[in-house]
Amino acid sequence: MARLGKNRYGKSRVRLSRITRVKNPDSTEHHEFNEWTVGVLLEGDFDASFTAADNSKVLPTDTMKNTVYSLARGSRAATIEEFAMELGDYLLANHAHIEQVSVEIDEKSWERLAIDGALAVTTFKMGGPEVQTVRAARAREGAWQIASGIDGLTLLKTANSAFTGYIRDRLTTLQPATDRILGTRATVAWDCISSAPDFAAVRGRILAALLKTFAGHRSMSVQHTLFDMGKAALAAAPEIARIHLAMPNLHHLLADLSPFGQDNPNHIFVPVDEPYGTIEATIER
Repeated sequence: MARLGKNRYGKSRVRLSRITRVKNPDSTEHHEFNEWTVGVLLEGDFDASFTAADNSKVLPTDTMKNTVYSLARGSRAATIEEFAMELGDYLLANHAHIEQVSVEIDEKSWERLAIDGALAVTTFKMGGPEVQTVRAARAREGAWQIASGIDGLTLLKTANSAFTGYIRDRLTTLQPATDRILGTRATVAWDCISSAPDFAAVRGRILAALLKTFAGHRSMSVQHTLFDMGKAALAAAPEIARIHLAMPNLHHLLADLSPFGQDNPNHIFVPVDEPYGTIEATIER
């Protein structure tokens, strides 16, 4: 005897770019540019589409794609968080059989290009490999649950990082290090206490706190640095309840130059993509 369990469906990787034309105080104009990748998932009264081949309550995923583009055309949302809520509210308002909507948006970090000390009017450069993220969910009678974040925050420091005092057994070959490279490609997510803070300001303060702490931290391990980064983010943003950091340890191994009759005083390293250490934790108030 089979029965249908929890289910949902939607549209993934709906990509769009948006140009916003901004009037300057001197009546000139500059452009702002956004590039988003949007995903939508719906839960609700869709059982018959699975069990009885009845599509009468199925909103086509192609329609979801078109809804993203149509809403974006008239949207005044300044952040991915605001647009995620706008999109989800629209779907709930227009389809009574939808019980819950989840919206995920990733945003690439495009920045206006600086030329001779002035920001270009219509020219942009990619600000970094990282993307801004939001994962937003709302049940029909509930409030929005917003988890904003950053994916791919790539950082490296060449000093003030050590790893000593760990367990050593017969299979341990790693040598203690008091001065090593610390590199990571962090994924960060934080839960907002309020559903409508100044998302851009909160994101800016959290990112600044994370970067400042990483740069100035005397690291005894990735775990040590991760916790202090999370603690600093909570202090910088009282609007969030918790923050989750996943910080893989991207190794740079000291090259052995002894076969060539050369020493290597922490000068030449070999980057190793895999395997890598995986460290993650949630820091809460």
